[in-house]
Amino acid sequence: MSPTFIDLGIDQLSREDRLQLLDDIWDSLTPKTDEDIPEGLREELDRRLAAADADPSPGIPWEEVRAKLWDKT
Repeated sequence: MSPTFIDLGIDQLSREDRLQLLDDIWDSLTPKTDEDIPEGLREELDRRLAAADADPSPGIPWEEVRAKLWDKT
């Protein structure tokens, strides 16, 4: 059985340390290659990327999102 949140002591970390841990875990994941993505999903991702490129106004830059997350305590 995998260790739990409590087994690892993660529940004892500060909010900021937990966010940093999440960031570190995310960065450690190996990205999937194009070959790992089913064709239908690839087409949908391409469609969404094209839509976002055509009208980026609804989005929020990652830097702004991250800053808001880090500022909340």
